[in-house]
Amino acid sequence: MLKELIDTYQNIVFFGGAGVSTESGIPDFRSVDGLYNEIYDYPPETIISHSFFVKNPKEFFRFYKNKMIYPNAAPNVTHKALAHLEQQGKVKAVVTQNIDGLHQMAGSKCVYELHGSVHRNYCMNCGKFFGLDAVLEADGVPKCSCGGTIKPDVVLYEEGLDGKTVSGAIAAIQNADLLVVGGTSLTVYPAAGMIDYFRGDKLILINKTVTPFDSRADIVINESLGSVFKEILEGDK
Repeated sequence: MLKELIDTYQNIVFFGGAGVSTESGIPDFRSVDGLYNEIYDYPPETIISHSFFVKNPKEFFRFYKNKMIYPNAAPNVTHKALAHLEQQGKVKAVVTQNIDGLHQMAGSKCVYELHGSVHRNYCMNCGKFFGLDAVLEADGVPKCSCGGTIKPDVVLYEEGLDGKTVSGAIAAIQNADLLVVGGTSLTVYPAAGMIDYFRGDKLILINKTVTPFDSRADIVINESLGSVFKEILEGDK
């Protein structure tokens, strides 16, 4: 059924969460094995907050480098299928809550990263931008040559989403005929609220567990994204 809809529509948007990248070996936050179940001196929500970053950057980066960055992760079948469908002119945009950059690595061009990216980092003093290596190779808190602290361009707790990114994502969702939502519990706001902007024909939800939006969907698929998109990708060859 999903393959038939993808074949039918020409303006598709994919909205994804942590479940998109778990099959690349990146754990999500809220599953049994996720970060929220790890034991640290502080709760993960506290460590990855803006105020904690400012007050205790050394501890922030210790956690961030250990638990938030996966430099060896590679795109999985979902990332590859979405990039393929974009190349076909069907998927017009990917809206993601992930910060791993795997959609772009797979070849997707129009990606709205609601929560930023680990691959972008900037000096809080002079504004100079750095790649991921600046954080990975730093001993402790990464510093710019000007002496300023290098901050990951990711949205921490207590910080707002980037306005330009949000506007682009909303416009893409509003203009879509088919919205496919996958790998997200749809409980994290304001990101989850973007589904409310969809006015198109069909809403598809793919998630292993139920979401608050299931009753509004035309199709609900409680399977792994990998199994769903593998069929789509293989059926398109």
